Amino acid sequence: MIEPAPATSPATSPIPVLAVVGRPNVGKSTLVNRLLGRREAVVEDVPGVTRDRVAYDVSWRGRRFSAVDTGGWEPDASGLAARVAEQAELAAAAADAVLLVVDARVGSTDADEAVARVLRRAGKPVVLAANKVDDERGEADATSLWSLGLGQPYAVSAVHGRGSGDLLDAILAALPAAPPEEEDTGKGPRRVALIGRPNVGKSSLLNRLTGEERALVDPVAGTTRDPVDSLVDLGGELWRFVDTAGIRRRVREASGSEYYSSLRTSAALDAAEVALVLLDASEPLAEQDQRVISLVVEAGRGLVLAFNKWDLLDEDRRLRLGKEIDRDLARVGWADRINVSATTGRGVERLAPALRTALASWEQRIPTGQLNTWLAAELAATPPPVRGGKQPKVLFVTQAATSPPRFVLFASGFLEASYRRFLERRLREEFGFGGSPIEVSVRVREKRHGKPG
Repeated sequence: MIEPAPATSPATSPIPVLAVVGRPNVGKSTLVNRLLGRREAVVEDVPGVTRDRVAYDVSWRGRRFSAVDTGGWEPDASGLAARVAEQAELAAAAADAVLLVVDARVGSTDADEAVARVLRRAGKPVVLAANKVDDERGEADATSLWSLGLGQPYAVSAVHGRGSGDLLDAILAALPAAPPEEEDTGKGPRRVALIGRPNVGKSSLLNRLTGEERALVDPVAGTTRDPVDSLVDLGGELWRFVDTAGIRRRVREASGSEYYSSLRTSAALDAAEVALVLLDASEPLAEQDQRVISLVVEAGRGLVLAFNKWDLLDEDRRLRLGKEIDRDLARVGWADRINVSATTGRGVERLAPALRTALASWEQRIPTGQLNTWLAAELAATPPPVRGGKQPKVLFVTQAATSPPRFVLFASGFLEASYRRFLERRLREEFGFGGSPIEVSVRVREKRHGKPG
């Protein structure tokens, strides 16, 4: 029996998911292609062409959702057909809403009525598509499908597109709020937060980049209190740099002007798109350095690490620094590392390419079909570990957001943290994301005790 998926808060909700279900050969894949506005789902005039769940990105009226095409769902099927039906039921269980496709020319069959009963018991939003209504004469056939008890049947022709707009409007009404389509807002220079613990040379680097004494420099730690905006021409591109007060300790442990400086630094990070974290290469990596990097990752901003004062290092210190990086910065091994000297200007020309890489990764979106092709290969090579005597099934994956990239795995059971980290690592190896944090979460469908009635 279908069980509702756990609710998620609007702030963290992924792209809504629509499961497209129905018995074999009612035109599900053709209808999916109509919703997409292009031919992607494989269509053939033979029942059972679609066997696995296949997810596609759909956009309508500025809103996005993921449509999961499924194989034919026949409740009393056996053998291969039973496994296909199981995949369809799993997709429906993990989805936010269900689109039930029925052949209006045939009318409701025993299989259609059985599927409708399962959907009614699940209590999940259902949109009923009466397909193959190619002209007005077929409207009466569609009307008879009210008998399924799923509300208004929407008369459509997947082949000719008739009624598809009304159907898409009904689908959007059934789905939870979707993130709007992302647009190029043209807000001007990309915003870079220049942050780091006190006295690592942030203001000196900013002055080097601007070519003027834009920021106050003093050997006393903590000279900078307020963020200082500077337009910097770097690598042939204009950037907006914000020099910030050094983060000395956690905000709740700070006091006086340091407290407000920390708040302003956090606000500057929130307003930025990418952070350039400056570290003092001449000194051992400190706990404050780790905290600054954690702030960037938690804020979901792109990240570039710049090791300043490189001109002061001897060979022994460089060897020790390499070991410190391997030990203390392994968790952000995806971030570019640039060796610079704010005093001499060494290496500053490498900052712009690293920032561009981080921003490109931060905004990267992977098509849902490509993601699920990758996922299927990974699951076949390395399936999830068995837990409690059962092996959870990973149903499909969708990218819920960009800036930073967020991915949601839909699964039938809990996935071990080690396996989630494995998939995150493989995701990076396949698609890159250098310089950007990514988030991989799991959405598990709830299960009720006992058997369905």
